[in-house]
Order: sequence, then C-alpha cells, then structure tokens
Amino acid sequence: MNTRVLFVSAEAVPYAKVGGLADVVGSLPQALRKIGVDARVIMPMYGFINTEKYKISYLFSFPFARNTGTTDVQVFTAEHDGVPFYFVRGWPFFGSDTGVYTTWDWDVPRFIFFNQVVMAVAWELRQRLGWFPDVFHVNDWHTGLLPFLLYESRHDAIWGRTASVLGIHNLAYQGESVGGWLWQLGIPGRQQADLVYQNLTDNMLAIAIGYSDILTTVSPRYAVEIQYPYMGHRLDSLIRTRTEDLYGILNGIDVDLWNPETDPNVVFKYNAENFVEQRQANKRHLQNEVGLPVNDDVPIIGIVTRLVWQKGFTLALPALRRLLVDTDAQVIALGSGEAETEHQLWRLGHDFHWKARVFLGFNAATAQHIYAGSDIFLMPSHYEPCGIGQMIAMRYGSLPLVRETGGLADTVQNYDNNTADTGTGFVFTWEQPDAVLNTLRWSVDTFRHRQDAWRRMQKRAMQTDFSWHQSAHRYVEIYQKAMDKHRKRELEP
Repeated sequence: MNTRVLFVSAEAVPYAKVGGLADVVGSLPQALRKIGVDARVIMPMYGFINTEKYKISYLFSFPFARNTGTTDVQVFTAEHDGVPFYFVRGWPFFGSDTGVYTTWDWDVPRFIFFNQVVMAVAWELRQRLGWFPDVFHVNDWHTGLLPFLLYESRHDAIWGRTASVLGIHNLAYQGESVGGWLWQLGIPGRQQADLVYQNLTDNMLAIAIGYSDILTTVSPRYAVEIQYPYMGHRLDSLIRTRTEDLYGILNGIDVDLWNPETDPNVVFKYNAENFVEQRQANKRHLQNEVGLPVNDDVPIIGIVTRLVWQKGFTLALPALRRLLVDTDAQVIALGSGEAETEHQLWRLGHDFHWKARVFLGFNAATAQHIYAGSDIFLMPSHYEPCGIGQMIAMRYGSLPLVRETGGLADTVQNYDNNTADTGTGFVFTWEQPDAVLNTLRWSVDTFRHRQDAWRRMQKRAMQTDFSWHQSAHRYVEIYQKAMDKHRKRELEP
C-alpha cells in the first residue's frame, strides 16, 4: 500500500501565501504523488480564498466539541495539480478573517483550534471516504500541537499507527507563551522531560520538536546551524537532544512553474541554450518599464524580498548607497515588510532616482521581469533556512549574490576567479556592510571584464537541478523512519 501523508499547514500555494512555507506545501505533495505517495493537504479556509476561482466545493460538516463549547465545522475540498486539498472552516476562527496571520492574541487560539480539529477531520475522512493518514507532516509552530495530541493517543488502535514528521521552515517563529490557552482548552500537560527541564512546555514549536517522531529542516546547512545559539533562537539545546532524528532536506521549486521558456510574465522567452540575446531583450524591457536608462553594459542588481531584519538589508542598504555613489550600476527592488526598512529602501530610490527604482508591495509580473532581466540578484540574509529566491534567480539566469548561510550556502556555488569555470554566483560570509559592498564590487567587475566567464556561470546556474525529484525520494525515506519509530513509541507506558 502506498504511504498516505497528510500535510498540515497554515498556508499553501496557490490558495494562501505569506512566505516560503506556502511554496513548499504547494509543490512537495505534487512531487510525492508522482513517485507513488498518496499526499494530501489540509489548511484553514480563510475568508479571502476565492472558492469560485479555485473550484472549491463543500464536502461535509460535523459538530466539534471542545472545553469551550461545540463548533460547527465545515470541510471543503479542491484539487490542485493532482493533489487533494481540504479546507477547514469553523466560526469564528476561520472563514471571516482577512489574513493568514493577524495578531498573537487571535492567532494562538485559532491555530490551537486548527490543531485540534485536524484530527477530527482526519477521523471523518476515514469514516466517510475510507482515507486515513499514515503520517501527519506538520509545518512550523502553527501546527506544532498535533505531534503531542498524536502521542497522547498512541495507545488507540487507530491513532496509534499514525506517525508525525515536523518540518521546520523558520525556527525564529515559535508560538510562545500559549500555556493559558492550552489549559483553558483542556489540553493535557506536556510531560516530555526535555521540555519540562528547559521550561518549554508552553512553546508550540518546542512541543512539536519534543513530540514529533522525526524532525526535518529545509536545508542541510540549516539543520546544523539551528543546533547552535545564534540561529537556535533559544531552542538549540532542545534540538541537540533530537539530533538522531533530525534531517536537513533541501527544498525544491516547481520547475514547471518557474520556467523562463514558458513563464507568461516573461516577455521574451528563453532557455539555457538561447538565453544570451533573449535575456538582453528582457533586460531592456525591464529598464524601459521602470524608467531607467536602457543600457546593456550597466549591470542591474535585482531585489525581490520581504523587507524584514532576517533578509539582511541593514547590511545591504549602506553598501548599495556607497556602490551607487561611484559605480555605474542600476538597482531595481520589489518588496514589503517592516516600515523602517521600507522607508530606507524608498529613500535609496529617491536619492538615486536616475539609477534606482523601488516598488513597495508585491506584483507577480514585476517580480518575474526582475528575475528575467536583472544581472545580479541580491540576497544578503542574516539567516536563510532555505530560500527560493536564489533558486528562481538562477533558473532565470540572474546570478545570486548571497551570504554564506543556510540554504543559500547549500545552493549557490561561489565564483572562482582563477578557473572561471566554477561557480553559480557570489558569496560573502561576514555580517558587515563592507562585506556586501566588496562582493558587489567584485560581481560588477566580473560582469564588465569577464563576460565569457559570466555567461558560463549563467548557463551553469540555469542548468542546476532545483526540482523536487531528489528531495521527494528523501522524504519517502523519512516517512518510513517516522513510521518505524512510531511503532516503537506505541509501546511506551
């Protein structure tokens, strides 16, 4: 029998997206189904999801009783790229709200509700459709209570056969100080020794780390980094107790979706064989579109990002200012996030308006034009669990300039000046503006004076395999490990 996996997530492409979590849950199940895994997804039914656009239909309803009363739960379904999706609506938690994430006081109770109701929906799917998961694949703190609830049911004839895998996409967001809510909702005490010893029984992500059968992160490098204080965000000691069960598996991207040869937002289509002339045409189109001087010889530094501390713009903005003062380069940035970072980026565009353009917000077409028309793609992150921007950029022939951290270190090979035949981008290590500036100058100099080497790097970058194929096979192994480990935990008192 094929392994049955239920992905549990707060977001998933194409229905609701805030960060990279949505991209993973929107594409990994499809890759798993191609190799025989019966992967499905369950997520909240947010009020903004367009049911007509996505052909979402009503499936069933049932009353769900908790300490605070009974909620009428409605379950809807749709299929995306061959993957069945289930959507949960329960008043007032999901259905009327306008955002994936709102405020702590509201997100905590509604995601606790989501954790509880997921088990009830899974039971209803078994009764009504004859389908029941072998593995719950939970993701980040929003679904972190599920492994504990499964552990509490480990002696049940049905639930006792269901394992749990935790995907850690960003350890910085943890769902802390939720003990009052858990007590009010009748959640049993968490008695796992390491959680108790480290006073982490009221931390949703810590609960998932303590009780999941297997832990995964979204890149091998990040799996190492989170075991140390700087990137462990106060959970490094707990994670070190689970190193035998911790695996770093690099995220992939949907290579059919992110394809410059078929992307409807790319004006002049191209591939790794004919990109030289076509990318130049896209570059000219981008310069003309944003109102910058059209010049093939001026390198464009592209930015598509969330404007938060993690993404490293406290390092990059001083470096870009200094670069633009004395270097003939252009900057085109698209992003939104923290108000102060937005303001500083806007000021950069204002102060250098003849060579920089800044667009606050997000526009899919503009993002694709930047990927397809920029020469250098800047990702100076303080930390980056995996990142997909650098993978998309490489697939579109824009060479990434990144800090050596997490998935950026795992995916971008640093250019070698000596051989000119290795590398897919430019990498710096130190978290200092000078490190960003010097690497920017190096990349601009390479663009100007080593065009043959630049073209070879572009071709290597475009030909790098970032599909889910290899990672999907790794996840099949992980699910088997989780089921094997869970069978042993069934015997615990």
